[in-house]
Amino acid sequence: MTSEELIQLEDKHGAHNYHPLEVVLKKGEGVHVWDVEGKKYYDFLSAYSAVNQGHCHPKIVGAMMEQAKTLTLTSRAFYNDALGPYEKFVTEYFGFDKVLPMNTGAEAVETAIKVCRKWAYEVKGISEDSAQIIVCENNFHGRTTTIVSFSNDPVASKNFGPFTPGFIRIPYNDTDALEKALKENQNVAGFLVEPIQGEAGVDVPSEGYLKKAQELCKANNVLFIADEVQTGIARTGSLLAVCGDCNCGNTCQKDPASYVQPDILILGKALSGGAYPVSAVLANDPIMGVIKPGQHGSTFGGNPVAAKVAVAALEVVRDENLAENANRLGKIFRTEMQRIIDNTDLVVKVRGKGLLNAIIVNDTEESETAWNLCVALKENGLLAKPTHGNIIRFAPPLVMTEQQLMECVAIIEKTINSFEK
Repeated sequence: MTSEELIQLEDKHGAHNYHPLEVVLKKGEGVHVWDVEGKKYYDFLSAYSAVNQGHCHPKIVGAMMEQAKTLTLTSRAFYNDALGPYEKFVTEYFGFDKVLPMNTGAEAVETAIKVCRKWAYEVKGISEDSAQIIVCENNFHGRTTTIVSFSNDPVASKNFGPFTPGFIRIPYNDTDALEKALKENQNVAGFLVEPIQGEAGVDVPSEGYLKKAQELCKANNVLFIADEVQTGIARTGSLLAVCGDCNCGNTCQKDPASYVQPDILILGKALSGGAYPVSAVLANDPIMGVIKPGQHGSTFGGNPVAAKVAVAALEVVRDENLAENANRLGKIFRTEMQRIIDNTDLVVKVRGKGLLNAIIVNDTEESETAWNLCVALKENGLLAKPTHGNIIRFAPPLVMTEQQLMECVAIIEKTINSFEK
């Protein structure tokens, strides 16, 4: 079938809950994808940072296929021979006592909320049903009913109520607002934050913001919850975005001056390299210990295939030095984008960290300029998508080489220049 026929098929039989760029992909390898007509593209979205290790990485796919031939699912009614080794590997990899395995990023966020609330009642001593969790404006933590309850994006929340109570929303990158909220509310259990807000347009906070937020949480006996579903697994140039500027790379020798230790860490997306739905919530024993049998779980969470895939995906990040590569190429990319910006009126800013970056188009959020730019980029062999109307997010797989990056810079420059003629 042609691209047009396949698009019409989705349009007729699928819910219209996405607005994709009109390209129908059939194959992926490394930093490239191909459409059904055989045209080759650079992928500059990486499935929203799920494919950090590149499309169809042979080690990850191999681990998945090998396990799928022997045992795929037991549920958690029984033990399996893959989960324990994975749990040991992932907790040691990130430096936590315990992991609670789930499938999707939204599930992991919901899990963290439940763990935080239960800890608040059973350990901190907050009266039952009165716990509050502080969140940030312009957040994106998923699309479940509870999560959209604390979103300020009307597209995410309108006509999905009634909403779940128990959340206080404050401005992002504002420790004064956090301090004020903590002082005015005695029942705060946790502070849930994206170290860099991805869907909001790659909004990078001020230096020291996360460290100060963590200190405020600690001083008030409040759990600091880092949602690293998109920013984690080497995307921002270190193993986790909360690693700051320690450039820890594959060993994550955490620098106390820049590393922010979350009380609860939420992971997903690249935890599987995009090969399988895998997410995880990590915490130490005094927090995770509040969860007892039957109180939370998932039929698929921690299944043997997921366990093997996640270990392979994390080994690829470590063995191929993807954090260091993201850190190095990210600096080159932002320098090149700034050079282009200095010679155009169409784009006004570049921002980001590692290989999570965005450019801001000189137009309103309601305009179609960024969308039209992405359509033109597609025609020139590079796939990206706008976010918030006038922002284009650029997040290629971390296996990209410098030569490939510069080819992509040339495509972006050519496309921007074509709009000014």
